[in-house]
Amino acid sequence: MSALATALALQRLLGESAALRMLRADRVALIAGTLATHLGTPGTRIATDELHELIELDLEDLRPHFDLGNKTAKAYCDDWRNAGFLIRRAASTSRAETYELSASAITAINTLRQFDEPTTTLTESRLANLSAAIHQIAIDTDPDHTRKLESLLQERERIDAEIAKINAGESTTLDDRVAMERVVDVLLQAQNLPADFARVRARFEQLNQELRTSILDSDEQQSAVLDEIFRGVDLIEASDEGRTFTAFSALLRNPEQSARLDSDVAAVLSREFSAALPPASRRAFRSLIRELKDGSRDVHGVLTEFARGLRRYVHSQEFQRDRVLRDALQTALASAVDASKVVRPFTDIGLELELSAMQFRSVGVIDPHDPVEFDTGAPLTVAAPVSIDMSIIAALARESEIDFDELTSNVNATFAARGPVSVGEVLAEYPATQGLASLIGLLSLATQHGLQCPDEVELVEWQGVDGITRSAEITTQVFTTTIDS
Repeated sequence: MSALATALALQRLLGESAALRMLRADRVALIAGTLATHLGTPGTRIATDELHELIELDLEDLRPHFDLGNKTAKAYCDDWRNAGFLIRRAASTSRAETYELSASAITAINTLRQFDEPTTTLTESRLANLSAAIHQIAIDTDPDHTRKLESLLQERERIDAEIAKINAGESTTLDDRVAMERVVDVLLQAQNLPADFARVRARFEQLNQELRTSILDSDEQQSAVLDEIFRGVDLIEASDEGRTFTAFSALLRNPEQSARLDSDVAAVLSREFSAALPPASRRAFRSLIRELKDGSRDVHGVLTEFARGLRRYVHSQEFQRDRVLRDALQTALASAVDASKVVRPFTDIGLELELSAMQFRSVGVIDPHDPVEFDTGAPLTVAAPVSIDMSIIAALARESEIDFDELTSNVNATFAARGPVSVGEVLAEYPATQGLASLIGLLSLATQHGLQCPDEVELVEWQGVDGITRSAEITTQVFTTTIDS
């Protein structure tokens, strides 16, 4: 390709790739940091309302450090969805909707992580695996059975030699450094699995849409898609992507293969060298098989759902109604194009169309009636008259409220006997019957009706409700007049 063709192809890629748009965004730190925090774990889905609340809390912490304007969390999520970073789907277990990362967002976040924590990929284990893979491809594709047999005999000799070493007690385990390299190599490959699953799922969605479009656009009498569906052929699963994923999923669901993988992971983690792995790497390696199964199960469920929906769409004859609607729209548009050449859009044509007075809104904003919200509980009944001990009521009130009437009387009585008095002198004359609450009440009254002496302090004592005597130094506050009740 010429430089011009390459540049134009890359320019097109910059406009089409959501991953590159995310990496080029002015607020890529905000986008990647927020989405990785809440949706970075493989297979994570969060209800839309819950994610809005979580991001709203994050924005409070982020605003002092980033210029975020007045946008709400919902507005940010809508922007990220339109940009292709988030995918919004209906939840399978409820009528709510959920958010999850798109394949492009996962790729962009992984790219940023690699910049933050660069990992050397040129390792002995990577080169050994590469060499072995190339050698195996050369053997498997060789049409000469003689060379293939020669290669198998060499492999058998190597295995026999290794068995002989083990029997002689000469076998050695893998060097810890090489073992660590191989584990890291496995984890590096596993980082792309969430993006791969998301990409396969997106491809199945695209295939489903393409098949439905082909049903509508094709001639009913010459529709190969309809014929295949009526014969029970699953076109999505029969596609190249469907066959590849089905083979991968079948291998993973094989009980023997799955059990062997689980056993191998447990064995690797029990080795001494694995203790040197970072905790995050150990957790990732331990959960690797589970994430593979979860991702496979999720994509397989989507594949099954699309296949059933496509078959139901055809067998229920819904496509016939959509074809009629499509033809009517196309006819109307064609007529409008011809009419626009001779009739202006605002020309009175002598027809009136009464529009509905109902305001059309998204079904998501409808608040269904919930009778439980209006349930007031059991009907009220007339209680039998009982005697009330006012001393008990007063005691309950004193436990929750400061008795300002008592404190006011104490201040007035002390002032009448001595003249201006401080808070400490009032307490000395009339001990605190409510413990610390009495002291707080006197300080509150002194703030409103007394005079503060900022350069003087006095020691006050009171007895708490637990019977223990306590003391404190406070700024002297003097009552200079009586308090009106």
